Amino acid sequence: MTITIWSDIRCPFCYIGKRKLENAISQFEHKDDITIEWKSFELDPNLRTNPDISTIDYFVNKGANKDQMSQMLANSTAMAKEVGIDFNFKDAVVANSFNAHKLMHAAKKINKQNEAKELLLKAHFTDGKNIDDMKVLVEIGESLGFEAEAIEKQLNDSALDKHVAEDQMQAKQIGVTGVPFFVFNNKHALSGAQPEEVFLEALEKAYNE
Repeated sequence: MTITIWSDIRCPFCYIGKRKLENAISQFEHKDDITIEWKSFELDPNLRTNPDISTIDYFVNKGANKDQMSQMLANSTAMAKEVGIDFNFKDAVVANSFNAHKLMHAAKKINKQNEAKELLLKAHFTDGKNIDDMKVLVEIGESLGFEAEAIEKQLNDSALDKHVAEDQMQAKQIGVTGVPFFVFNNKHALSGAQPEEVFLEALEKAYNE
């Protein structure tokens, strides 16, 4: 069974949803039969990377209310804590995710997408690293098994750009407007960081059809 997931590295609910799905899979009888494919989705393709601005100020500059934004980030942090993830919005770098998505496609070639996704999400939400910084991406690439020079060359090349674009075009074609978005065996879809039991039900339904 294949689970296809559209997600952005900048999306907190994508991290939470990833962990909830993983927890559901761990309870699933046929978990060894599951393949996960990650697809690119940029929430803000035109975002300019700016390490000098806080996450809250970034949203306030876009018109959000500061108090409401602070509460929303606190709620997200609490939700993440429930599934064992430490969000650190204070140090999170406002960064464009395009190059991180390119790294995901490079990782796909060596069957390391799941590992790459986890490392990128942790880098952004927990470790306060700039996911648009080539040094950070190369370090993650090295931990996946790439030679530093080889992965830097791939990330600087435009060959991977088309894969990011194709993923987003496909998302548009099937009506994906927000992430995370999960498709089970090309039949059943779920949107958002659903409860574990909802994911488990979707797994069982898709597997038994």
